[in-house]
Amino acid sequence: MEMPKVGTAAPAFTLPDQDGREHSLAEYAGKWVLLYFYPKDDTPGCTIEACGLRDQFADFGAIGAEVVGVSTDSVESHKKFATSFNLPFTLLADAHKEVVGRYGVFGEKKMYGKTYMGTTRASFLIDPAGKVAKVYEKVKPEAHAAEVVADLRALGA
Repeated sequence: MEMPKVGTAAPAFTLPDQDGREHSLAEYAGKWVLLYFYPKDDTPGCTIEACGLRDQFADFGAIGAEVVGVSTDSVESHKKFATSFNLPFTLLADAHKEVVGRYGVFGEKKMYGKTYMGTTRASFLIDPAGKVAKVYEKVKPEAHAAEVVADLRALGA
């Protein structure tokens, strides 16, 4: 599937978090949401990105924006990742690869000359009405948190 486009409704989802509690997109209605997809818990790029979001979490909170991470790792893996790095936001476990499919972020990847299926590092900024306000296709883990906070401010969040 293709990634949702700016101005379209963000695809609905319901997934368990790192504590096994279910979350759906509908519960964030009326708030800005950074829905960020990442390949794998506790890997270098994903850890840099998550820790950057953690370090700017107060900025997201001041704006009234939620941060929600999604990968195909298990609830248990997310729990360990969140605990290891003191991540204050929700991590959703898409073990059945349904939501990564709906957002068009699961597909063929290449690394070290090998081709495999995996999750693309991409994010979606969802506005309070549930529409996609911005799509980040080639996320740079080191700069992503600051970039999104600046975009939220520019969008008047």
